[in-house]
Amino acid sequence: MSGPLLTVENLTKHYPLDAGFLTKPSSVVRAVEAVSFSVNAGETLCIVGESGCGKSTVARLLMRLVDPTGGRVLIDGTDIAGLRKHELRAWRRRMQMVFQDPYSSLNPRLTAGQIITEPVENFERLTRKQHNALAADLLQKVGMAPEMMHRLPSELSGGQRQRLGIARALALKPALVILDEAVSALDVSVQAQILNLLLDLQQQMGIAFVFISHDLGVVEHIGHRVAVMYLGRIVELAPCEALFAKPVHPYTEALIAAAPVPDPTRVRLEAPVEGEVPSPINPPTGCAFHPRCPLAIERCRVEVPPLVQIAHGRAAACHVRAPASDVVAQTINASLRERLASFAPNEETKA
Repeated sequence: MSGPLLTVENLTKHYPLDAGFLTKPSSVVRAVEAVSFSVNAGETLCIVGESGCGKSTVARLLMRLVDPTGGRVLIDGTDIAGLRKHELRAWRRRMQMVFQDPYSSLNPRLTAGQIITEPVENFERLTRKQHNALAADLLQKVGMAPEMMHRLPSELSGGQRQRLGIARALALKPALVILDEAVSALDVSVQAQILNLLLDLQQQMGIAFVFISHDLGVVEHIGHRVAVMYLGRIVELAPCEALFAKPVHPYTEALIAAAPVPDPTRVRLEAPVEGEVPSPINPPTGCAFHPRCPLAIERCRVEVPPLVQIAHGRAAACHVRAPASDVVAQTINASLRERLASFAPNEETKA
């Protein structure tokens, strides 16, 4: 089938607060607000941002673990956000998820083999021979010995548990796997093993990944495209190399500048951002990033910037860096020139 495997259109999730039995909620947590993107087969889209920006909520919405407030999630053109439970069951085979915590996401009473084959047995019956063959095959694919199928999760290390979670996600041969901070709890050496494993599996099986992380080093290693989120919205979407080479949105610049650099001889820019992340219960008007943005202008304080395309495959939501029209761009550039001129030294100052 032509077209993207996954298409997300204006996905929104609000959590009501202070709701009583007969009263309307007085406020809401705006966890995700009008998020849109697409993922092709065999592609890895990374979603990055600070803690609390809505990354994990997007993952749960894609899996329909929670119902969206608005928007659509299309798998091969079918909107799963509007499906009923019995209709959604068939689509569970097409998408799977690897959770952040490799300890609490596995049933401690089941063996590794039972954990791997349980998703398949929800759809079809397996003989003992088929059960063992499937478990052994998937354990080998994730770099574990087949005899480990008889072990409980408590007998495995953290890296082995995360491999087991990946094996379970692959059991139904999904087209899409969502990984929510899948390597954040692991040692650096184990992280490298898991990341290389995911890349190998993607090449072998053509799986699409939605990889959620706050580690930009990991994202740069595994991603094809990157979506940067801030306070529930995507503020920049770009190919991985282009984003790290030349970020457009000031928040993306701040994230990259704040990332540690292992080379002591390399000069790293200071993050040009101060202050705290606003509350999703009472977000700022206009651009949510404007209270912390060094480039903010008056328009940023009153109008939410749309996510507009600035080049092939690149989009950003910024009134200054990615204005929505030529007229707006001319006005903003004139305003910036005036601001810069006010800081430039005049002849009297030089003298």
